Amino acid sequence: MADLMDYKCPACGGALEFDPALQKMKCPYCDSIYTMEQLAPKDEQLNQPANPDGPIDPNTAEPLPADDLNWNTNAGSQWGYGETDGMRVYICNSCGGEIIGDETMAATSCPFCGNPTVIMGNFTGALKPDCVIPFKLDKKAAKDALRAHVSGKKLVPKLFKDENHLDEIKGVYVPYWLFDSSADARLRFRATRSRAWSDRNYHYVETQEYLVERGGTIDFEAVPVDGSSKMDDTLMESIEPFDVHEAVPFQTAYLAGYLADKYDVTAEQSVDRANERIKKTAEATFAEQVMGYETVSLDSSSIQLHGGTVRYALYPVWLLNTTWNGVKYTFAMNAQTGKFVGDLPVDKSAYWKYILLYGGIFAAVAYLLVTLFQTL
Repeated sequence: MADLMDYKCPACGGALEFDPALQKMKCPYCDSIYTMEQLAPKDEQLNQPANPDGPIDPNTAEPLPADDLNWNTNAGSQWGYGETDGMRVYICNSCGGEIIGDETMAATSCPFCGNPTVIMGNFTGALKPDCVIPFKLDKKAAKDALRAHVSGKKLVPKLFKDENHLDEIKGVYVPYWLFDSSADARLRFRATRSRAWSDRNYHYVETQEYLVERGGTIDFEAVPVDGSSKMDDTLMESIEPFDVHEAVPFQTAYLAGYLADKYDVTAEQSVDRANERIKKTAEATFAEQVMGYETVSLDSSSIQLHGGTVRYALYPVWLLNTTWNGVKYTFAMNAQTGKFVGDLPVDKSAYWKYILLYGGIFAAVAYLLVTLFQTL
C-alpha cells in the first residue's frame, strides 16, 4: 500500500479538495464536483495491513553516486543521536518532492506543488477514526471572524487593527477522544436565606443556613478530550461545543486540502481529564437545581461513573497566527459553529488614558456627592 494518497480530478487531473460549502469534493481547476460516495472506494486500503517498509528513513537513504568531476559531496554533517527520532519523509505522488513531517502527521500538502496528501498509514487498523465532523466554514469565514473579534476593542492598538497581517492560517482536523458515560451522583450543598428589618435604633439581618441534598443519574455523550499534545487544551476547550450529531463516518476524502494529525495522547492517558470534566459538569448541573436560596455552595460530592465507552473522532478547527511587537498571538475558530477565541494585545497608553479618564469621573462624582450631603 502506498504511504500517500491524493485525490486527482478524473476530468483534468487536478488535486481535489473538500469544499465546506458544498460538503463535496471540488476541483479548483475545472470546477468538477464529486460526492463523497463516489470517492469512498479509495478508503478500502484502510482495512489492509500497513506497509511494513514504512516511510523513508533519512538515516538510511541511498547516498549520491560518485561524480565524474570528483566533486566533494561530503557537504553537511551527520545527524546527531536522537535528532531524527520521530522524523518521517514521504515522496509526493504528484511532483516527487520530499514531504518532511513527524510521526503524527496524517494529512498535509506538498510544499513544492501544493498537492493535498493523506498519510494512509496513520489511519489504518486501530488508528482509523470512528467519525469526523467535516469543515462547514471556509478560510474566508475565519478571516472575517478575526476582524469581528478585533473590531470594537478600544484597548487593542489601532495599528494592529489597521495593519494586522496573518503570519499563518490553516485548517486542521484535531484528534479527539469522545467519552460516553453515566454518572450516579449524591451531593450536598450549603444554602442560605436572609431577611433584614430595622427599628428606631438598629438594623437587623437574620441569615438562615440549610443543608440541601440532591442526587440522581446523568448520562453523558461524546465528552471531548483533545488527543494532540501540540494543541493547547485550554484553547481547544474554549471553542467547544461541537455538535457530534453532525459527525459522519470517517473517510479520508474529507481531509483533502486540510492538515491533520493522528493522536499522540492515548485514550487511556485522557481518562482522568474526561472524568474530571464529567464530574464538574454533574456538580454544576445539580447545583442549578438548588433554587430559592440567596447563596449556594458545594459541601460534599460523591460521583460514581459507569458504562464508559470511547470513540475516536476528528474535529475541524481553523488556527490563525499573527505577530505583534515580537509576540505571537494564536487564535482558534470552531470550523463547525464559528465560535472564535484568542487573546489580543493591549495598547498600554490607551489603557492608562481610560484609567485616568474614568478615575477622574469617579473622583468628580464622589466630590459632588460629598458636597451635596454636607449642604443637607
